[in-house]
Amino acid sequence: MELRYKKRMLEFQVPAGTSRGKLQTKPSYFLFLEHNNTIGVGECSIIPKLSIDHREDYEERLETTIKAFNSRVDLPDLTDFPSIEAGIQMAVDSLEDQRTKQTSGKAYTKHFHPIEINGLVWMGDYDFMKWQIDELMAKKFTCIKLKIGGIDFDQEIALLEYIRKEYKRLITIRLDANGAFSPKDALSRLKKLKKYHIHSIEQPIEVGNLKVLKELCQTSPIPIALDEELIKTAPAVGKYALLNYIRPQFIVIKPSLLGGYLNALEWIGIAENLHIGWWITSALESNVGLNSIASWIGQYDLTIPQGLGTGSLFKNNIQVPLSIKNGYLRQNKRGTWQDLKSI
Repeated sequence: MELRYKKRMLEFQVPAGTSRGKLQTKPSYFLFLEHNNTIGVGECSIIPKLSIDHREDYEERLETTIKAFNSRVDLPDLTDFPSIEAGIQMAVDSLEDQRTKQTSGKAYTKHFHPIEINGLVWMGDYDFMKWQIDELMAKKFTCIKLKIGGIDFDQEIALLEYIRKEYKRLITIRLDANGAFSPKDALSRLKKLKKYHIHSIEQPIEVGNLKVLKELCQTSPIPIALDEELIKTAPAVGKYALLNYIRPQFIVIKPSLLGGYLNALEWIGIAENLHIGWWITSALESNVGLNSIASWIGQYDLTIPQGLGTGSLFKNNIQVPLSIKNGYLRQNKRGTWQDLKSI
């Protein structure tokens, strides 16, 4: 059994805009785990300015980890490199799945039921965001998530006005501020958003303002979901301590940014114990990582839309048998896998 990796720069179809800026490309590191001519594949996905392991010594730690894995010795501490931990879990699961079903050349063959997902509206000017909304509505999404905080707040309000006026059918609206609101004006903005019947807003203020965030979760007229807080604050204060103190209404779980599926399951268990809702979101993985996450979470009884709608983001994505229809991520039985050796 041997593990190796290959780096690939994924190129966005259109710039991915958030309140932290725009991304034109992002790095992913594909892990190939080979045994008896069967190859399992995983993906280490890094989001610039968000992933805690987006750092200069990343490839050095990845190479050290792979050397230890192949030498059958204890792996180095990966606490600060959650994407590597996640990628290894994906590769091992992928290989085991193929060996169990005696298949080869497919990263995953686990069957999962269609997963309802939210459509994603990236940050941009009013016309660009409106165009994205109309595209998602034409594709019959019933849940959409808008990235906000990067343009004038009044224009963002106007977009919500447009959705509620133009589309009479029931549409669930999620917002993601990526920490763009200041602690001083966050509550007043949340109150202005109330009339648009918002399902939730992710990370309204910057990470680390725990006291303010706790107060917002108690007083906000809109349910609050933690995202970046799980990635950047939790390693220092602990999972249970963080959620028990802040008591958000939801948490957003990105396995690649939180150390893989075992850590994700721990977050889910703590959240459910504290009666906090949750959903799973991909972390700008290629279709390889997206398929792995969908295969994992799709085996569970899901009650709300997940954030797995990133499969068409990249010009140079990997071909896998996934498709999105009427707001659901599905396995395409007639689809084909790209030869893993060509990645």
